[in-house]
This record gives sequence, C-alpha cells and structure tokens, in this order.
Amino acid sequence: MEYQLKINELFKELTHSIKGKVLKDEPLKNHTYFKIGGPASIFVEPEDTEELKTVLKLINIYNADRFVMGNGTNLLVADEGYKGVIIKIGDKFNKVFKEGNIVTAGAGVLLSSLSKYLAKESLTGFEFAGGIPGCLGGAISMNAGAYGGEMKDVVIRVKCMDYEGKIHEFSNEEMNFQYRRSKISDSPYIVLEAELQLEVGNESEIMEKMKELNEKRTSKQPLNLPSAGSTFKRPSEGYASKLIEDAGLKGLKYKGAMVSDKHSGFIVNYDNACCQDVLELMRIVISRVYDKFQIKLEPEIKIIGTKL
Repeated sequence: MEYQLKINELFKELTHSIKGKVLKDEPLKNHTYFKIGGPASIFVEPEDTEELKTVLKLINIYNADRFVMGNGTNLLVADEGYKGVIIKIGDKFNKVFKEGNIVTAGAGVLLSSLSKYLAKESLTGFEFAGGIPGCLGGAISMNAGAYGGEMKDVVIRVKCMDYEGKIHEFSNEEMNFQYRRSKISDSPYIVLEAELQLEVGNESEIMEKMKELNEKRTSKQPLNLPSAGSTFKRPSEGYASKLIEDAGLKGLKYKGAMVSDKHSGFIVNYDNACCQDVLELMRIVISRVYDKFQIKLEPEIKIIGTKL
C-alpha cells in the first residue's frame, strides 16, 4: 500500500510537471518488439532534455526504481510488468544536424531513418545499421553492429545525462566500446545525442549497399514474427545460432515461444507467448548447448522485471 501511495503521488507530480506523455499501468507489450510484458507502474516519455531532468529529479525525490528504454527492440519484460518508472527516449529526441562529414543526431532517431538521411547526404560508413530496428541511443549503449560494422566505428562523441540530471560528454575512447556493451551499459547514463564521423561517398552506391544488406537480413532473419533480435551473445568460440542448430534445437517450441526455424539465433513469439515461455525456452537452449559443447550462452536481450 505504501508503494502504491508513493507511485500515485509521483504520477501526479509528473503529470503536473511535464508536457510529455505520462501513463499509469501502461502495458509494456505495446512498447516492445517482442509484444510481451505486463504494466509499468508509470510510463513517461519526456519531450526534451529539460523535461528528462525534471523526471529524474522527481524519481529521485520519491526514491522510485527506473529503467530507460528506446525503441524496445531488444527487451523482454516480465509478465508482472515493471514496478517503477519506465522512461522512454522517443521521437522527441530525433533531431539531426550535419556539418561536412560530421553529423550530430539525437538518441531517439531510428537507425533506419538516420541511415536513409546519411545516404541522401552522400555520407558512407553507416550502411551496416540501416536494417537494425532500434534507435541511436540504444545502439550506442550496446555498441550495436551488423555485417562487419559497429557503432564504435562511427561515433566520435556521446552526450549523456546521469541519473542526477547532470550532463556529461564522452569521447570514443572514453565510451569503452566492447562487443555489445559500452560505458553506458555499465553505468547510470542516458544517451542524449551523439556525434558521428562518416566519409563522403556516392549516394546511389550507398543506397545499393543498404538495399543489398537489407535483402540479406530479410532472407535470413524471422522478421515476420515478434522477437527481440539475436537472443544470445556470440560466444568466444563459434556462433550462437550454429551451436543451437547443431544441438538440434532449431524450431524447438515451448508453449508460445519458438527457436526460429528460419534463424536459430532468434527466439520468436509465434503464438501469444508470455515472458515465462521465452525464459523457459532460453533455459532449455542454454542447458542443451552446454551439455553438448560445454559452451555457456549468455543473453544478448535485456530482461526487465524478472530474471533468467
């Protein structure tokens, strides 16, 4: 009861303090690519940096838990939802500025939109990200990559806000980019914008490369079913998808969840799966791959409100 009173008061304060979206008991399945997840106590989408600062200040006053999300492409949310505040850095943070071959882009801009913009400006180096379904902030946080490219290859500076509302700027080196992680994924920072360095190229060649990579992605990945992208990180030996396939798990189902029969690196929501269906299937995959190859797979997706 005490918790609910605190949430009710915080909700009132937020609705009076910002113009952005503030929702109570918002189903997170409406905000994730997996189409899975119970309600967030409070769901808030600030309109700008000042509103984000206000949101963080109020969360700190009420000592509530918070989780920052972008486009929800790599999230698996508990069926019970999230007890606390979900802060979405959305399309209000999608401004893009260009000066020569240096581009400054907001954290909420979709990678697909940014890649098209860069192509039209004849700037090359970002083609790898064109088919990644997330936004820039999330991609930087996890050093997203595909087809031989990663965010670390193009990022030169990242502007962030910490949970106290203070602004910080980090260089590429300070970001400590590694495979599917960075300084952001290890610390309480929220990406606001990033400066990217591209190379001058030919628009038609860039568009052709993007088309080729997207066709490759479409032909190999189960984009017709809800998922959170690659379920497991690439292990130090081999590839997760090959290990899963070689363990005979391709197409394996557990209730509404399935190891994709198109690409075994993906677990998909093929029949109204709940979070526990996906988690149980992940446990089975991890266990059988370990039994066969003595290699322990680790999740690449982020799990919120529960544990694997």
